[in-house]
Amino acid sequence: MSARTYQIRTFGCQMNVHDSERLAGQLEGAGYVPAEDEGTPDLIVFNTCAVRENADNKLYGTLGHIRPDKIAKPGMQIAVGGCLAQKDRGEIVKRAPWVDVVFGTHNLGSLPTLLERARHNDEAQVEILESLETFPSTLPARRESAYAGWVSISVGCNNTCTFCIVPALRGKEKDRRPGDVLAEVGALVDEGVLEVTLLGQNVNSYGVEFGDRLAFGKLLRACGEIEGLERVRFTSPHPAAFTDDVIDAMAETPNVCPQLHMPLQSGSDRLLREMKRSYRSAKYLGILDRVRESMPDAAITTDIIVGFPGETEEDFQATMDVVAQARFSSAFTFQYSQRPGTPAATMPDQLPKAVVQERYERLVKLVNDVAWEENKKIVGRKVELLVATGEGRKDAETQRMSGRARDGRLVHFTPTGPMIDRSVRPGDIVETVVTYGAPHHLVADGELLSHRRTRAGDNVEAGLRPKTDGVGLGLPSFGAPAPLPATTGGCSL
Repeated sequence: MSARTYQIRTFGCQMNVHDSERLAGQLEGAGYVPAEDEGTPDLIVFNTCAVRENADNKLYGTLGHIRPDKIAKPGMQIAVGGCLAQKDRGEIVKRAPWVDVVFGTHNLGSLPTLLERARHNDEAQVEILESLETFPSTLPARRESAYAGWVSISVGCNNTCTFCIVPALRGKEKDRRPGDVLAEVGALVDEGVLEVTLLGQNVNSYGVEFGDRLAFGKLLRACGEIEGLERVRFTSPHPAAFTDDVIDAMAETPNVCPQLHMPLQSGSDRLLREMKRSYRSAKYLGILDRVRESMPDAAITTDIIVGFPGETEEDFQATMDVVAQARFSSAFTFQYSQRPGTPAATMPDQLPKAVVQERYERLVKLVNDVAWEENKKIVGRKVELLVATGEGRKDAETQRMSGRARDGRLVHFTPTGPMIDRSVRPGDIVETVVTYGAPHHLVADGELLSHRRTRAGDNVEAGLRPKTDGVGLGLPSFGAPAPLPATTGGCSL
């Protein structure tokens, strides 16, 4: 009997992408294989997000579209997980009774068992835990990239932003122990990975749970001691908890990239109070000033919401003023949408769509203009790129490849010149000179200055991707991960 095939469709943020890697690792451990052909897989898993407007409609619409496939293929299963599953629970099976499994954000590890139970009992299984029992990183993972990996340092959130539904669906913040984080980073590096991104809802509040408010800066420095780890990124910090020790750790740790993604949400102090964002625009801009004092070439990106309830033209102009002053290299801009279950959804003075749209268009224009001006300043500079897979929509037409600079900027480059060692592959490292700056990317059309083949590039060429076993919870520690003990009869610092 051939192995069952699976497909995972992921919606939302980096945290969801990383959760999908965990789901894939479990499924393959249970004997499933990725669906490679164009046919209907034996299993489709939807890893959902509830942050955006119309997330519910998109899910149920998609479930309706694939219902004929399930009818035509006896034994096919459909599973729904993630934030929307945590929110809607059994309602999903009521509205789409052809769904076999619904599982929440706190029980990713239950999927293989729930699928088998649904198959055996011939009825839908719904399992939603109210709190985290097993940290997701204790689960195996099938990584999507051979050269870059996500590493979760915490899950959940202790903030109460009035527009956000994440705390209700992900729960209170739970921090992993530093030794476990470093062990997972080390395991990825052992598999050839060159870059890791540390993930958390608020990464810089990491350590509060075990009583060390300086833990995140220490973690960054400890990552700098892992041999073979060339790039470290993190997302996302909260401005209210951002401290100078983190800036120092970024500036003084060579493999920590000069990049900061820090959500602004609004430049209006009045709206920040309404949002329950416990900082003000002056503090936010002050952090950016200190980051640039320590790292003059740092690229800073952000998130901004337009049209929060009660936003006046004066409030919106305050946001525009901060954007002009902050000089973001890019910004993720969102039109406010009501999310049931959040305080903001019931606030008075919800803005008309036309007003929000007009302001949104003005903001996007300013963000693009600023980003373009900043990118033009980089023309003529040498950049080191980690070559990426398929990041340029026109790369095939232009004969270019794409890569990410150390500051996170996307660069399309021409793989030519005598410095090329055989061929350039995703996962390799190249150096080149920027010849053109656009609002959302850079172009480097000259010959490469250098090309370094890497083990990550070898793995890409061979079609190999890392598979990491779960790393369990332990006691706090810092430094390079030690070898695992031969027995598990005790623990040590």
